[in-house]
Amino acid sequence: MLKTIYSKYLVSFIALLGVSFFAIAVIICSVVMTYSINTKTDLMNKTAEMIYLEVSNEMMTEQCDFETAIQKNTEKYADVFQVLSDYSESSIVLFSTDGQILYENAPDDVFNKAKIGTEFIDGIKNSSDSPTLSDLGGFFLQRRFNYIYPVEEASDGNNKTIGYIILTSSASGMSQVFEQIIKVIIIASLWVFLAAIIIVYFITDRITTPIKEISKAVKAYAKGNFDVRIPVSGEDEIATLSEAFNNMASDLSKLEKTRNTFFSSVSHDLKTPMTSIQGFIEGIQDGTIPPEKHDYYLGIVLDEVKRLTRLVNSLLDVTRMQSGSVKLNPVKFDVCEMARLILISFEEKIDEKKLNIEFNCEDDPSNVFADKDAIHQVLYNIVSNAMKFTPDEGTLKIDITRAEHDKYNVSVYNTGIGIKEEELPFIFDSFYKADSSRGLDKTGTGLGMFIAKSKIEAHGEKIGVESQYEKYCRFYFTLSKKEKQVQKQLSDK
Repeated sequence: MLKTIYSKYLVSFIALLGVSFFAIAVIICSVVMTYSINTKTDLMNKTAEMIYLEVSNEMMTEQCDFETAIQKNTEKYADVFQVLSDYSESSIVLFSTDGQILYENAPDDVFNKAKIGTEFIDGIKNSSDSPTLSDLGGFFLQRRFNYIYPVEEASDGNNKTIGYIILTSSASGMSQVFEQIIKVIIIASLWVFLAAIIIVYFITDRITTPIKEISKAVKAYAKGNFDVRIPVSGEDEIATLSEAFNNMASDLSKLEKTRNTFFSSVSHDLKTPMTSIQGFIEGIQDGTIPPEKHDYYLGIVLDEVKRLTRLVNSLLDVTRMQSGSVKLNPVKFDVCEMARLILISFEEKIDEKKLNIEFNCEDDPSNVFADKDAIHQVLYNIVSNAMKFTPDEGTLKIDITRAEHDKYNVSVYNTGIGIKEEELPFIFDSFYKADSSRGLDKTGTGLGMFIAKSKIEAHGEKIGVESQYEKYCRFYFTLSKKEKQVQKQLSDK
């Protein structure tokens, strides 16, 4: 069984080459043999015509028949016919219509009998083909290459055969040519087969080595080690596959990190409020907390319950968005008015931190077409984050300006710590917190920006962030003015 790629390639190459060389050998042998036979036949035909011309001249001069002319001039013909034999590389045999040999200059070991059978002569009369490779009905000891030329004369308006000229040569010459051709092809085949084995080895090595590396990497990934990378060389399909596996490993590593962060974040966000709730309720029940403090601590318990509710709602939002079950209901509304109302809702926080608020609306009203509740959640989350990370007496600025393609650009800017450059690509990932120590953001779930990005992109719009660490941060997103444009975006999804 062919189990390896190398063995499969090798057998396929050898089979292909074998069939190819066999076909080439057949074609070459056929062409060479046909050419040799035609050349030899033409040469023998010319020789036979010269013999006929020589004999016919004697027949006309002496006014005798074919047999008599040959018998009278046997010695004279010996030298002439020998020259013609040498010219055509064949022996000459002249015989009568009844099969009697009139002249021959072939070696003695050629003939099997002194007369050609009448059956064979009758066969020659009834056929226009000259028997090329034949023993002439047992006349020769072995099959030879023959050319039979009938000698004819006109009689009563018809051509009458009066004798035959045979030019015959050994078939071993053609066999030797055939053998040489086969020998050359076999030698060439062996060299090509050797080259094919070497080439197949390097080709399969080029293919199988990355596949082995991929196999090792996959086993490592199955064990949770996503740091393994496959070497990439060249630009072929194997290189593309290796690069794809490396990208997959990066994504899996990122996913694993997100998963770990998820469990860590959820565990922390669930454990902390639940511990607080449990402690305060137990304190109220066992009397550790006096009755006059009950309302105060129940207020804390209520805040923690609300925090848990926000976390659960955020998780549900993420689940619905990932499953594609969230349906947008776009309507026309004034995004400037929405931004003002959101700022007003943070009035107490603004006064507490003595923030410098800047609000710029290029068009008032700035009507957009989108899902109002979804955009309110997005803008609220962004402004809420900006509030958390803006230091006391810092600046928070909202700009709503015209953008290309009938859109508005909504921007929320704040001074403060900002975001480190290496953390910017992860800001919109689920459960990612740039403030990993939770020193500034103690209540966040790490899902706000992920949800914001998902909802903006669900509208077919863009959201982004830019920041300079320890100076500022700016989140921005676009919204469309045109109903048809939004409807088209939603229908394409």
